[in-house]
Order: sequence, then C-alpha cells, then structure tokens
Amino acid sequence: MAWIRTVDPSDARGLLRRLYEAGVRRAGKIFNIIRIQSLRPKVLRSSTRLYLEVMHSRDSGLSRAQREMIATAVSQLNGCFY
Repeated sequence: MAWIRTVDPSDARGLLRRLYEAGVRRAGKIFNIIRIQSLRPKVLRSSTRLYLEVMHSRDSGLSRAQREMIATAVSQLNGCFY
C-alpha cells in the first residue's frame, strides 16, 4: 500500500484547520479523502466545493439518492471502498 504524507488535524493551521473543522461538522470525522489533500489546502477547498455542488446542490435533475447510487456504482466498478 502506498504511503502519502498528510497533515494531522492537531497540526493543521489556517485554511486547512478551518477545512478540517468543517469536515468534522459535516461528517463527524476527517475522512482519508480529505487528509490526502491536506498538503494543498486551496486544492482541498476547491475539491470540497465541487463535491458539495455535485452531491448536495438542489439545482440537479437527480435526487440525492440517485447521485449516491451513481457514486456507489462507480466506486464499485473502480474497486474503491468509498
């Protein structure tokens, strides 16, 4: 398995700390998909905004459940446990 350096939440400062705190408010913890982007907080911020727009926006023609089903099917096809 690959090892990727990340910033531990206790070491996070500034923008990264705020993004980690928002992640905990949303999900109750910091998922690895968030941690893996921790060396580039601006990229993490953009990635999070994209995710929230795609998965939570009310402007979509798909329901939240349909979007989750699509994400689950794609993850299964990619062999990803997320």
